[in-house]
Amino acid sequence: MKRARAGASVLAVLTVAAATAGCKAQAAGSAPAAPSAPPRATATDDNKPTAPPSSPTASPSPTPPTATPKPDPQGTTLMASGSQGKQVRELQARLRQIGHFDRSPTGYYGTVTVAAVQSFQVKRGLTRTGRADTLTWQKLLGMTHEPTAAELNPPTTRPVTKPDKRCMTGRVLCISKNSRTLSWMIDGRVVSSMDVRFGSQYTPTREGTFSVYWKSRHHVSSIYHTAMPYAMFFSGGQAVHYSSDFAARGYDGASHGCVNVRDEGKIASLFAQVKNGDKVVVYG
Repeated sequence: MKRARAGASVLAVLTVAAATAGCKAQAAGSAPAAPSAPPRATATDDNKPTAPPSSPTASPSPTPPTATPKPDPQGTTLMASGSQGKQVRELQARLRQIGHFDRSPTGYYGTVTVAAVQSFQVKRGLTRTGRADTLTWQKLLGMTHEPTAAELNPPTTRPVTKPDKRCMTGRVLCISKNSRTLSWMIDGRVVSSMDVRFGSQYTPTREGTFSVYWKSRHHVSSIYHTAMPYAMFFSGGQAVHYSSDFAARGYDGASHGCVNVRDEGKIASLFAQVKNGDKVVVYG
């Protein structure tokens, strides 16, 4: 009896010791637990994953050879979709000289310019990429002359209609829906003119006499979340502003009611001259 009690006491002590050490009691007669696998490699926020120790007998995998990229046979890309600036305007003017660009230069490399460059490349036996690379540019330079100021910045691609009588006095943004032009006029004299685009039938541009009440150089629409650079508001949320979409797609699209200008250089100059309170006349 004493031996049994002593054995029970020893077993109790061992059980308590195991519990306080965090071990799990193992049922009598069961197989011992298999040893746990080594920890998997994990990545932290600022460290590479730590790999488990490798086997001393394992041999490293051979590193595959790195292929050397082949140079583009047409050279470096100088301009491509999304580019903008003076060189893009020159590219467009030169393409227009030989019949590959059918509008006034805008300085923005959009889908129309891509198509014009592709047309030129195909006719000259070049790879049809739509990008103005070194070889394409050199061939174009050899076939064209340096654009004149009028070729780079023509007054408008569309004929300016006779101004509405409301445009003949004072400082006026005279906007014709029929000719799709905007003329900046001072006391009956046309200072500058430019192509414009209007809203669709669902979001038409309002007609009437208004005045510029707010100018916002880097405006972004709070409704459509689109950029409206050089915005000059004249009727509620409707404004005259530059549109990169108009520059890229032309009259294939429409605004949400605003008067879009596709020549950034011209509207930048206009924005600098127009003052709050200047008249705006929109007519059919």
